[in-house]
Amino acid sequence: MRKILTGIFFSFLTTICLAQMPQMRGGGGQAPMGRFYGKIVDAANKGIDAASITLVTSRMDSATKKQKEVIVGGMLTSATGDFSIENVPAMARYKIRVTGIGFKSYEAAVNFEMPSRNADPSTMLSALDKDLGNIKLEIDDQVLGGVTVTANRPMLQMGIDRKIFNVDRNIVSAGGTAIDVMRNVPSINVDIDGNITLRNNAPQIFVDGRPTNLTFEGCMAK
Repeated sequence: MRKILTGIFFSFLTTICLAQMPQMRGGGGQAPMGRFYGKIVDAANKGIDAASITLVTSRMDSATKKQKEVIVGGMLTSATGDFSIENVPAMARYKIRVTGIGFKSYEAAVNFEMPSRNADPSTMLSALDKDLGNIKLEIDDQVLGGVTVTANRPMLQMGIDRKIFNVDRNIVSAGGTAIDVMRNVPSINVDIDGNITLRNNAPQIFVDGRPTNLTFEGCMAK
């Protein structure tokens, strides 16, 4: 009687464990499905958010009769760096690839270590739930070449209460006089005597940011 009860209890335990195992694909007799999970971290063991996880394997191409790489699954890590790729056929060999912005790419071979057929159900369940642990990414410390940023001021700048004419941006200023330069400033009128007007009024002239009352006739432009 005790042997019968022991047999019934073991059968019941086996049924529960098998029900908890990942689902089988399709009909009976096909390989069970497992899960790879883990965490992507940096050098300080801090989880890396939005790192890309790709699980690949090699399969025979029916057209070319050659092995080709196919993607089995993939995802982006959570804010804490965790990932879990489920419904992975157990009877195959895989590579996991990890990429993250600012980090070097990572690649490693992973697979399920299937126990013998005589193993108890809990061992089978554990084998199909593969913990890859913490996967540490290295910072990509590539040194960028020196970058020189140059900028040129526009010839005419509009201020709140003034117009700024940058003489160095005017070709005429290379060999002309101050009068030649002033004649090329928009809205400025210079008569034959060198008198300057702006909308029929005598404007206040600044040279290098300082007000001046000098006569421009004969002065050389800077």
